[in-house]
Amino acid sequence: MQSDHLTRHAQQVLTFAQGKTHLRGPGSDPSIARSWLRCLEEHHLDPALTIAPTVLEHGRLLERRERMQQVLSLAGGEMNSLHQQLSGAGHAVLLTDSRGIILNCVTAPTEHTIFERAGLWLGADWSEECEGTNGIGTCLVERQSLTIHQEEHFRGRHTGLTCSASPVFDPHGDLLAVLDVSSARHDVSRQSQFHTMALVNLSAKVIERSFFLHHCDDQWLLRFHLQAESVGLFSEGLMAFDGEGRVSAVNQSALNLLGYGRGNLLGQSVNALFECSLDELLVRASTQPTATWPLRTRDGRRLFALLRGQPRSVPQALPAPTPASPARLSGICLGDPALQNDFRRALRVFERDVPLLVNGETGSGKEAFAKAVHQASLRSDKPFVALNCAAIPESLIESELFGYRGGSFTGARKEGMRGKLQQADGGTLFLDEIGDMPLALQTRLLRVLEDRLVVPLGGEPHAVDVRVISATHRNLLERVADGSFREDLYYRLNGLEVALPPLRERSDKSQLLDFLLEEEAGGQEVVLDESARRALLNYAWPGNVRQLRTVLRTVVALCDEQHIGLDELPIAIRQQVVAPALTLVSEHPLDDAERIALLAVLEEQRWHMTHSAEQLGVSRNTLYRKLRKHGIER
Repeated sequence: MQSDHLTRHAQQVLTFAQGKTHLRGPGSDPSIARSWLRCLEEHHLDPALTIAPTVLEHGRLLERRERMQQVLSLAGGEMNSLHQQLSGAGHAVLLTDSRGIILNCVTAPTEHTIFERAGLWLGADWSEECEGTNGIGTCLVERQSLTIHQEEHFRGRHTGLTCSASPVFDPHGDLLAVLDVSSARHDVSRQSQFHTMALVNLSAKVIERSFFLHHCDDQWLLRFHLQAESVGLFSEGLMAFDGEGRVSAVNQSALNLLGYGRGNLLGQSVNALFECSLDELLVRASTQPTATWPLRTRDGRRLFALLRGQPRSVPQALPAPTPASPARLSGICLGDPALQNDFRRALRVFERDVPLLVNGETGSGKEAFAKAVHQASLRSDKPFVALNCAAIPESLIESELFGYRGGSFTGARKEGMRGKLQQADGGTLFLDEIGDMPLALQTRLLRVLEDRLVVPLGGEPHAVDVRVISATHRNLLERVADGSFREDLYYRLNGLEVALPPLRERSDKSQLLDFLLEEEAGGQEVVLDESARRALLNYAWPGNVRQLRTVLRTVVALCDEQHIGLDELPIAIRQQVVAPALTLVSEHPLDDAERIALLAVLEEQRWHMTHSAEQLGVSRNTLYRKLRKHGIER
């Protein structure tokens, strides 16, 4: 059966190559047509070949991950949020380097095997020249966002996948990475990927923008837009320049706003671009800019700008800056009195080198709490290094944590690699999901905590001064009881245990909502309707703070005229508002209850009619009749 499918798919590809394809086939999409031709004429690939993708050996993968460490750190949280936003099940969120090598993968634990069977391994090479037309490889070549749906793949063995990929560019316009969401579900339609593609694009822009801001941290950074309220949003222009005013990096939005090509702009003096001298520009700078000011280009266009950097004084007076929205805050919201008290206690014991164990449901803000403790401590100017013990495969976590000496195994880098423990020397090591650390590594970690010595793979001991904060959503005592977690390590890590409350139990939900909304708005003033606020505050938030942040990020990105109403919120949140109201004012409570139940199932099944009908226990015809009755349309 599988052989017949491969033969049919290969025949479809070859028929296209001979110019006999139909307009409705996969080859009707120009980007797919170009890719199929490249696969046949340049890469000489066989669409019926069933071999698994090439996977890098351990050492080479570690080398590539270290080279991309900053990107991986910035992308990790965004990938987790994206996976949760896509309802998790059936999706793998992948990040590759500019060669198409998979460096990170976020999936549900129960689905690892499904995606590995599809070839989505860490270290797998998904470049077009190796795997033919696919989301990752074709995105790298086309340098644009695209979806490759099932039969549009070149290789027959990949036609069970649907992949939506978006490029991530560095500040110099070169391809840095690809963010991809892949699904192995056979019931995924191409139309259903429009929403997925939009979310992937948004997440890629978040990663791209974060990397630009971090990469250019040691330079002057000009942020500008045609509208003052858009400075700080994803559409803002970003321009980095040196102390002499020479442009060193720009993003695509800056090129669009200024009307320049990248080659014509890099190396230019800012004096040649704007109607002000370099000194007049630098006096506007601030290490934490909070106000925009008008800036005119040489061709007379009016922009609004912020400048990050150390201000310089000039003798002449300048007009006062135009007030704008506050700059994006960082840190943690501690409006809940119990949480405040826990934070004070945690900081006191942390300063005495007592390990912290932070417990809480997934998404409750354990890493934000740990980072806030570090930033409030005397070690705030030292490294804060995080390692997610559940997100890194068991085969890599030992190298990531302890590092290795050059040449200690096949493929190892000549100069070796410093592990997280050495990177955190003098500062704080945050071990997230410590309950998922492999048992063998628990023994080595305990020895490090006792002796304060790190022994890299194949290397000599090195003294380290590290304070440890661990976090988990599991009950570690239960894992101690079943033998999957060392009892001595548990008591070594649990100097003080802090239990973070789930969002539904926090007394500062309103303050937290404002705090997160301000962060996600990025300086833009966003108005939240009272009905929308009430719905957000009353929702149960099973995904806790992470889920709330993701919802706010999405509605802020999609809202028009800086206004968020009840209709802009996800249907699951709106339903809880509608349901109580119906019981009070509706003349047809049974009909209304049926309508709400239909909408809930449709949303859960992503509007797949067959699955929705099966869950409701009715035929498809009955389901369609009820949708018409209630006037429900997607």
